[in-house]
Amino acid sequence: MKVLVGLSGGVDSSVAALLLKQQGCEVIGATMSIWRDRDDLNLSVMKEKKTCTHGACYGPDEQEDIDSARKIAEQIGIPYHVFKCADEYEQIVLDNFKEEYLSGRTPNPCIRCNALVKFGILPFLAKQNGLEFDKFATGHYARIEEKDGRYMLKKAIAPKKDQSYFLYKLKQDQLKNIIFPLGEYTKEEIRQIAKDNGLDVSDKPDSQDFYEGDYNELLGVKEKKGNIVDTEGKILGEHNGIWNYTIGQRKGIGISSSEPLYVLELRKDSNEVVVGFKDKTFKNTLTATEINWVSIEKLNEPMKVQAKIRSTQTPIDATIYPLENGDVKVNFDDYQKSIAIGQSVVFYNDEYVLGGGIIDSVE
Repeated sequence: MKVLVGLSGGVDSSVAALLLKQQGCEVIGATMSIWRDRDDLNLSVMKEKKTCTHGACYGPDEQEDIDSARKIAEQIGIPYHVFKCADEYEQIVLDNFKEEYLSGRTPNPCIRCNALVKFGILPFLAKQNGLEFDKFATGHYARIEEKDGRYMLKKAIAPKKDQSYFLYKLKQDQLKNIIFPLGEYTKEEIRQIAKDNGLDVSDKPDSQDFYEGDYNELLGVKEKKGNIVDTEGKILGEHNGIWNYTIGQRKGIGISSSEPLYVLELRKDSNEVVVGFKDKTFKNTLTATEINWVSIEKLNEPMKVQAKIRSTQTPIDATIYPLENGDVKVNFDDYQKSIAIGQSVVFYNDEYVLGGGIIDSVE
């Protein structure tokens, strides 16, 4: 079997390629190049301030990761290719990121990138350039199971490393051609395999974010002053742009109060940042849109599930309800803190990913 492996230059994808080679697969390594020099980003200032921390997916240090991936491919003994995806990445991921943030929403660019670029554009360009392969593999910690002709996305066996949350947008035609070699391993086991096989990336730190600098660098907008208000509309202070705040933020608001204040809402139309005390941060109902069902075909009636509103969260008991327009209403058994519009909610049935969507409103 011929397998194209997306190599990032890190330990996970490197070991994924190694394991497949050891299993007798004909392995090809490929990296998507998404960075290009940008005059609008003051990279020298970023580095002087030490805001540019190597290890993110998008940043000026990309060439180091490409060099690392190429070296790993040579060590393993597989061919290696680099495909330029900067145009597609900017149109699909960065433009959406900017639009969402400036609208007072909090997007997750990694989820969008996975579905449309890493598992979409990259294998497409590889085939367009004459590479033949049967499956596409990455170093994600997740599993896929075929059942009655449907491809089910499952959690990795290591809960702390499970990345199924970031993969819920994958379609059936993608899942049937994907392999996740690391789904049955722990991170410690993967690092040990890399060390035992002499791979130079065995101790390389994990990527921490999608961008190496200040998000404002990507937004490229001027200050837009507005009011910071409480839930009654009383003006408490002034801000320089709603995109500088995130739901649930406590530090850096700049308003003195008898109790800590939290960001509760970002209002694009009135250009207001709404703040309140901790008790106001808890909600138990949301509506999700842009739903993608994975392990089920469709939601026809209310269903008890476990749901996550952020990647690091333990799934929480909830009931999901189908809406006529295809959206889903989610009612949590317990109140959740700081549900952010624009983030993803992902539904689980034990180890299976049922599906998920983008949080569009909160009650």
